[in-house]
Amino acid sequence: MRKGQIKNVGYLKERRRELRSNLTPAEAAMWKILQNSKLDGHKFRRQHSIENYIVDFYCPAAKLVIELDGEVHNNPIANQNDYERDEQLKYLGYKVLRFENKLVFEHTEFVLDTILQHVST
Repeated sequence: MRKGQIKNVGYLKERRRELRSNLTPAEAAMWKILQNSKLDGHKFRRQHSIENYIVDFYCPAAKLVIELDGEVHNNPIANQNDYERDEQLKYLGYKVLRFENKLVFEHTEFVLDTILQHVST
C-alpha cells in the first residue's frame, strides 16, 4: 500500500471485482436502489475498500459505510470481527451503518430512511 493510500488499494482489486460479480440477494436489491445516484442524488460505490476492509456500500460525500449482514455474522467471532472493523472505520472518520439482510426486503423504507438521515447530516 502506498503511504497515505487507504481506499481501493491495489492488492484488493481482484477480491473487490469478485465480490461485485457475486452479490448476495440483499446486496443486489440494495444496489438497485443506490446505483446511479438514485437515492436522493447521493453517489454510492459498492464493494469499496478502505484500508484492509472491503465494505458493501460507501457514500464518499458523507463518509458513510453501509454493511449488510447475513447469517454468517450471527456468531461471537464474526460479531467481534465486525465490532473491531467498525471501530477502526470510525477511528478513520467514517460512519458505519449495519442492517440485517432481511431488513432490506422486509423493511426497505426503514433502511432507506435511516441511510438518508445519515447522508444528510
